[in-house]
Amino acid sequence: MNHYGNIRKMLSELKDEVEYTLPLYDSTVPSLKVNLNDLIGRTIKISFSGIINCVVTGKKIRKAYGEGMSYDAFKSSPLAVESIIRPELSKIHLGVALRDYEWEMEHHMKPHIVYLSKTAGNKVGVTKESQIPTRWIDQGAIQALIIARVPYRQVAGAIEISLKKHVSDKTNWRKMLQNEINEDSLISLRDELFTYVDEEFKEYLVIDESLYKINFPVIKYPEKVKSLTLDKVPEIEEKLVGIKGQYLLFENDLVFNVRRHSGYLIELSY
Repeated sequence: MNHYGNIRKMLSELKDEVEYTLPLYDSTVPSLKVNLNDLIGRTIKISFSGIINCVVTGKKIRKAYGEGMSYDAFKSSPLAVESIIRPELSKIHLGVALRDYEWEMEHHMKPHIVYLSKTAGNKVGVTKESQIPTRWIDQGAIQALIIARVPYRQVAGAIEISLKKHVSDKTNWRKMLQNEINEDSLISLRDELFTYVDEEFKEYLVIDESLYKINFPVIKYPEKVKSLTLDKVPEIEEKLVGIKGQYLLFENDLVFNVRRHSGYLIELSY
């Protein structure tokens, strides 16, 4: 079967194992969704047409910035506003927009959470409450624990800043894909980290949240991670042995970051 379209990041649903679908677009218009779990254990082929369409404007671009944007969109779109990466910089709670007032009100003036997750090591992070559990699935976390609930993004970022001195805010993506997981307790880590939170933020801390556990559909994890990109390998034909985070895992330790290829026009065959 053959499907054509522009890649977007995989969609996921948390069940006994995460269920993944790949959305394909006609430039910026949703076209179809492909169930990927059904393809695990089968050989699939991804062929890059050489065309990249900006995910914001749809225009053809030579190079993608951020997640599939043209340079102009990357510099102007709220989808790339700095407070996405650094939530503590958001000022919309003060009525000040960094790029787009309505967008930032809609996305950053909504309830957020601060969480701990276990990808390979432990990490602290921030996300909108509505992005649970998608955010954790996207980063390849096998466990996650909410440690604070806040009314808007900036205060979540401020709490994260106070904790980053004691726990990482980054994911070691190679170890995550190799499934090298530590045995630390996120609940014990939460209790330790609470002592470092500034007094003004302690009202937002929570201790009655359940530990989320996430199982990914993987037959075999890579021993040595070898990353594939369509810029260097425009045709990939390999046996799919698993999906974790936003990565397709193939035989021979090969991995493919779907999200990194947003906007790429491909043919998917299986």
